[in-house]
Amino acid sequence: MRRADRLFQIIQLLRRSSKPVTADAIAAELETSKRTVYRDIADLMGQRVPIRGEAGVGYVLDGGFDMPPLMLTSDEVEAAVLGAQWVAGRADPALSRAARDLIAKIAATVPETMRPHVLEPAVVTPPAWNNMAEVLDMGRVRAAIRAGRKMTIDYVDEQDRATRRVIWPFLAAYRDTTRMLIAWCEMRDDFRMFRADRVRAAVFLEDRYPMRPGVLRARWEAVQRARYAEFTASSE
Repeated sequence: MRRADRLFQIIQLLRRSSKPVTADAIAAELETSKRTVYRDIADLMGQRVPIRGEAGVGYVLDGGFDMPPLMLTSDEVEAAVLGAQWVAGRADPALSRAARDLIAKIAATVPETMRPHVLEPAVVTPPAWNNMAEVLDMGRVRAAIRAGRKMTIDYVDEQDRATRRVIWPFLAAYRDTTRMLIAWCEMRDDFRMFRADRVRAAVFLEDRYPMRPGVLRARWEAVQRARYAEFTASSE
């Protein structure tokens, strides 16, 4: 790997991590020595890249750092196209259009030699086998999540029981055959996952729920981890 590429990869590695990254981890990913990593980190700091940390502890990249866009690798192009293919076939109409636009923009941006990676990719997602007809407008759901606003939904569960609930939506999940809405349910006073195709009606409220969507998501993820740990312990 060329030195310039290695420096860029170090920045990318630090950028995608929310925790300090050790020189050992950097060296392992870049397949180089720790001595080279120490030298590269020192060079980056000398170029005023805002990296904090020290040997043996780990390094972090301060927020707000930006750099001119560099050329994508072939693997990065294929990863982007593969993800966009999946979204185009399974997401709501707005995201599907955005995914197709993204593929077109990538094809127009990359050099001619890499265009086959976009137009004739070696990777592909399986076709979506259903059209997932839904009453719920997932575009509006995503807007409600970003704004931290409540919703009222009429929901029918697996036993065909109908309920009306006020929920605090914080995550939309897209699966191969279903779309899920993850929210805090005021009626159950707990987190719940709702299948979008079981929502019979939805009202998007102006009321904001009392915390950021990211906080709700973090709490839900903690609950999921605790439940998984409990299940694993009970099955041993």
